[in-house]
Amino acid sequence: MNCRGCGTPLALPLIDLGTSPPSNAYVRADQMDQSEQWVPLKVAVCQQCWLVQTEDYTSADSLFDAEYAYFSSFSSTWLAHAERYVAHMVERFDLNAGSRVVEIAANDGYLLQYVAEHGIPCLGVEPTRSTAQAARKKGLAIRELFFGRETAAQLVNDGWSADLMAANNVLAHVPDINDFLGGFATLLKPTGVATFEFPQLLTLMAGRQFDTLYHEHYSYLSLTAVQALCERNGLEVFDVSQLPTHGGSLRVFVQRIDGVRRPALPAVQQQLQAELAAGVKTTGYYATLAPAAERIKHQLLRFLLQAKADGKRVVGYGAAAKGNTLLNYAGVKADLLAWVADANPHKQGKYLPGSRIPVVSPERIEIEKPDFILVLPWNLLAEITQQFASVEAWGARFVVAVPELSIQ
Repeated sequence: MNCRGCGTPLALPLIDLGTSPPSNAYVRADQMDQSEQWVPLKVAVCQQCWLVQTEDYTSADSLFDAEYAYFSSFSSTWLAHAERYVAHMVERFDLNAGSRVVEIAANDGYLLQYVAEHGIPCLGVEPTRSTAQAARKKGLAIRELFFGRETAAQLVNDGWSADLMAANNVLAHVPDINDFLGGFATLLKPTGVATFEFPQLLTLMAGRQFDTLYHEHYSYLSLTAVQALCERNGLEVFDVSQLPTHGGSLRVFVQRIDGVRRPALPAVQQQLQAELAAGVKTTGYYATLAPAAERIKHQLLRFLLQAKADGKRVVGYGAAAKGNTLLNYAGVKADLLAWVADANPHKQGKYLPGSRIPVVSPERIEIEKPDFILVLPWNLLAEITQQFASVEAWGARFVVAVPELSIQ
């Protein structure tokens, strides 16, 4: 396989997580007697542009389909993050009723609802029908399609040249990343700004976050790689900031190379230097993740097996994609993890892909009173433990597996 960014043949492996179904391919009850598509989950590194990427085994239209089950609005933490983002962008870039805001991967309208509250015309681009319909119920305008140069040209013709384009946690999800970024250079006004948010490679490696690797994530991004990608597609990075979201993310600000250019702020060079010092341009940097993943797998299995032997009941919380990567890599089934609770009704009543562990409503926790609750979306641990503080009444304890097994 060649690098999807620069075309260089890939020769440096990062990790091989075996095979698994796509992490958001939840199984309905009427599908339980059918087979699932198990495909390899391998990640490699380009030694030319240092883009970390999955090897191609799945197509985007099969991953982001009409039954896509990830809805952003079920996390109060993420909603608060989106509201703060909008307020900051309105103030920093003087957005008003004469501006145009376009969000790529608008999901269920979690962010654009706050843009609309400011009275700013906005449009969402979202390829998954399930979330697009939820956004429309909020009164938002949504185009149900994948984004790229051709889509951008259509939106320009429709009068949607943008002052601000937002793209949260989508840059990693696109197979043709050059076409995707080229669309931003097309749709932005000469004075426009685009922001990308994505989990950053440095925290993935430092935090041993191998469970954030799954088929929907085609790329795992450093500013080093993103800067090269942007320049290849008519964009320029002029600012970057650190975010706590998703275990450690970057927010990258870009503008058109041929537009009205703002000077690059010192944070850009500081981030690039931090990545260089960490070793992102060295092969040895990428040798630590695979053995760490194996250690985490063994820790989790030892805990689950011991709990079973002691007669303790372990359940999960959060039917997240990262949890499915972890459970399938470790080979965990319902005999060790009875069920997983999730607030998203679109997941309830279904089964996790691969492991076939049932997904239930959170009320089940109070009813069955388990001994341990394995929090699969560990990045939301504080939110979840606060939400379910009542479990202390019967002595239940929260558990996370990444970056190492921890019982709270």
